[in-house]
Amino acid sequence: DKFTYDQIIKLMPELKGFEIEISELKGGITNKLYRVRDESGGDYVFRLYGPRTEMFIDRDIEMKAMQCMEPFCISPKVVKYLPEKGATIIEFIEGYTLKNKDFLKEELWEKIIRPINMVHKSGISISKIFDPVFEVKRLYNILKDINQGYPEFDIEGTIGVLEKINTIASIPHDEFVLCHNDLLADNFMLIDDQDRFSEPMYLIDWEYAGMGICYYEIADMFQEILVPRNIERQLIETYWDNCNMEYNVYMTDIFKPFPDIYWFLWSLIQLNISRIEFDYYNYGKTKYENAQKNINQLRRDYSLSI
Repeated sequence: DKFTYDQIIKLMPELKGFEIEISELKGGITNKLYRVRDESGGDYVFRLYGPRTEMFIDRDIEMKAMQCMEPFCISPKVVKYLPEKGATIIEFIEGYTLKNKDFLKEELWEKIIRPINMVHKSGISISKIFDPVFEVKRLYNILKDINQGYPEFDIEGTIGVLEKINTIASIPHDEFVLCHNDLLADNFMLIDDQDRFSEPMYLIDWEYAGMGICYYEIADMFQEILVPRNIERQLIETYWDNCNMEYNVYMTDIFKPFPDIYWFLWSLIQLNISRIEFDYYNYGKTKYENAQKNINQLRRDYSLSI
């Protein structure tokens, strides 16, 4: 569907009378994204929510996280929040969207890790608790409500394994920190205009933000970017300033199956509700298979009885 001038004016009446340039932004697999520029120099991203995304995204929490992070200059400014109209308008950030291969570049490691550390150490607390086991169970319940199931996957058995891993990790909620919880390469923006933007790297798309586990956050990033083991270690060293490395590598490894199962379940839900053209089934199947590999690695390398 085309995004029209009239639709823009309904969402942002103050643009009425301006000449407007509209272009669709690729890459959104939850929302439709459009860049809108006006002749006065305004430059915005209109994010139109996908159907039934309220089932797994709390838009109020997303906005709270973005607004809290604005002073840190690592997140786009919110221009308008219009949940009743199924849209959010944010400033357009001019920059280069990272690709998985960019995480191999040593000159980018500090820039990649810096905003993650800033979020985790911000001291900001919001009401959403992103507990990995709870979130996986929540998505599984949503999936069961909308579909008969997918017997080719041992979902319940895998969730049982995650519960055992969670018990081994044993991180209480009072140690949770603010997390982005969706650190795929597409959500890192390397800034072009250092005069306009004071930080070199921005994080975009805060839909899954919440108080979470720093190890889960890094594990989620690794499961998205899929870099070699030695690069993972270099990034962990950068994050932890080379402290207590064996423990921090172990704890990151422990949480690797969680994001893959989370996004696997998310994919199957999207398969049933989304109108965006994307191969959700095979995306999810790959995530499930990656989770099983990492579970087996925990059994093999750390002798975990899971």
